[in-house]
Amino acid sequence: MRTNLNPLVAVRNLGILAHVDAGKTTVTERILYATGTTHKRGEVHDGTTVTDFDSQERDRGITIFAAAVSCAWDGHRINLIDTPGHVDFADEVERSLRVLDGAVAVFDAVAGVEPQSESVWRQADRHGVPRIAFVNKLDRAGADLDTAVESIRERLHPAPLVVQLPIGREDAFTGVVDLLRMRALTWRDGSETVEEGPVPEALREEALRRRRVLEEAVAELHPGALEEFCMRSTGSVQSTNSGIQSTADGIRSAADMPVLDTHTLVDALRDLTRTREGVVVLCGSAYRNRGIEPLLDAVVAYLPSPLDVPAVRGTLDDGTEQERAADPQAPFAALAFKVSATPTGRLTYLRVYSGTIEKGAAVMDAGVRRTERIGRILRVQADRHVRLERAVAGDIVAVVGLKSARAGSTLCGPDAPLVLEPPSVAEPVVSVAVEARRSTDTDRLATALARLAEEDPSLAARTDPETGQTLLSGMGELHLEVAVEKVRRDHGLEVVVGRPRVAYRETVVRGVSGLVYRHVKQDGGAGQFAHVVLDVQPLDPQAGTGFEFRSVVVGGRVPQEYVRAVEAGCRDALTEGPIGGHPVTGLRVTLTDGATHVKDSSDTAFRAAGRFALREALRASAMTLLEPVVEVTVTAPEDAVGTVLGDLAARRGRVSGSATRAGSAVVTATVPLAELFGYATRLRGRTQGRGTFTARPTGYAPAPLATPTR
Repeated sequence: MRTNLNPLVAVRNLGILAHVDAGKTTVTERILYATGTTHKRGEVHDGTTVTDFDSQERDRGITIFAAAVSCAWDGHRINLIDTPGHVDFADEVERSLRVLDGAVAVFDAVAGVEPQSESVWRQADRHGVPRIAFVNKLDRAGADLDTAVESIRERLHPAPLVVQLPIGREDAFTGVVDLLRMRALTWRDGSETVEEGPVPEALREEALRRRRVLEEAVAELHPGALEEFCMRSTGSVQSTNSGIQSTADGIRSAADMPVLDTHTLVDALRDLTRTREGVVVLCGSAYRNRGIEPLLDAVVAYLPSPLDVPAVRGTLDDGTEQERAADPQAPFAALAFKVSATPTGRLTYLRVYSGTIEKGAAVMDAGVRRTERIGRILRVQADRHVRLERAVAGDIVAVVGLKSARAGSTLCGPDAPLVLEPPSVAEPVVSVAVEARRSTDTDRLATALARLAEEDPSLAARTDPETGQTLLSGMGELHLEVAVEKVRRDHGLEVVVGRPRVAYRETVVRGVSGLVYRHVKQDGGAGQFAHVVLDVQPLDPQAGTGFEFRSVVVGGRVPQEYVRAVEAGCRDALTEGPIGGHPVTGLRVTLTDGATHVKDSSDTAFRAAGRFALREALRASAMTLLEPVVEVTVTAPEDAVGTVLGDLAARRGRVSGSATRAGSAVVTATVPLAELFGYATRLRGRTQGRGTFTARPTGYAPAPLATPTR
């Protein structure tokens, strides 16, 4: 066990990343078991895992919410976040990666790199997070380490540096050969510990070959390793490798000996991992508890500590940037990356970047300039917590007592304000209409939706001002399904979910001229009289899609104050069109003539005349229905372009352009908004999860006659 002068050297903040069902949660469970944090191995299929503690996660058998746990290994504190693997919950991964120093990417030994594996890998690239790879499920039928590694090379484009050789295949997989120290690590059925021994005779030649391949790959990337490799290869340096046991282990001659010293190789692998020039690849079977101890050793050896990553940068009040080093003595600065409501209170998850925070201390939410007090500090073990007196730079903890902090808020010392860059939030792409089954629960539903959006920034709830519907928007249909179920379970509300209505418009295709309308009303007292003559014509599309009003009345037949009243009345009439009661747009109204009465004319009379006159004119005009359209930009693999184009055509889309970028096709099309419901799920299904799209409103276009008007 190592002794470190600075305690931060012995801290690792990492996440577990992978495609859904690759085994992330099982890897996490085995890590907790191997480190002694838990004393019983949890299973996903039994609903007994530590990190999948939410009832929906256990019902569905997938990770939905990022869960933080903490454990110790070889004198190091490991703060670990088990992230979701489903694409609908990519924002949870995004917020977690923002505060992590490293990650373990888990791959299925049969499937290799799967679509969401690729997505989370790209997310980690954007955040500059170093990774090591763990090829899981080597005990499955069809599992092959070399095939999985080749998919990593081809689809993710790092330099995979394989440091292990499997012992046995599929059901016969019993362990691995450690290529760095040339030893065999085996796990027997029923045994809880790893057994070390010499490399099996049948694998000695293959192990030496792979060791040489590893050395050559490292030497190509690392200058220090290249220098030693060249010196030893030419025989200028004569030494024995410290990682080789003896000649009894199969090293019979100098030609069989590895070239690079084991310590040199380990140091080079650490450097290449932290600069992201290479990725160390390990293998095993988490379900059968094989390969976890070497994985933990690799986490400690290769992934960075808080001291190894660049100092966090923030913005001061005057707009200048400042760095805060990972120093417990520096001014306090932390980023809130997750907010969760629990039966015991509101938890705010923090990554402490600098300084020290103690229970009861006052902190400032730098974004809203509000000072609050820390009630409790907790070391998180998924849904269980351990109280702490303080948290220091490098820690990932949860605090109780903050009311205003949201995901992305910066917490700092009141005397040293600093704003850190918050995690980016993806724009929602799918919406559903939600309403309470009982009208008396409407206010409770609004409160529940507001709390959902507070906990998950990728959810958005709003009321459509035209349709009056409450719309809940998110990253996918499963995302919304989980959110609605959370409202039902946590708040006891009966919720009705439906397809959102589209806000249609009506417009004039062919107008009328010289429409005469006389408004006369006499019911005792002062009467009302107004006489107007209107021309209604469609607005030139180049002039916009709004409403224009003008007056060409001469001779003062309609005073100017009454002209303004006629315009106001016409605007009143635009709220409901004659086809389906939708707002009317894209027309020009011209007041050509009129008359007044010396006593009975008024603003009220002319406003009413303008309203009724335009309604009558619209009924006499040729009208058409308009539907909202959006510009959709679809990014998909080149081999799926035909499928994407066919689907867009089926949705009445008009393709306006296409291009190729970095091996992917980018298609731009104009599509009716009504046809995009369910498109996110359909696109993922037709592109094996690799297709994404963005949508931007572009206006309105004529709708087909079959489009419903209500």
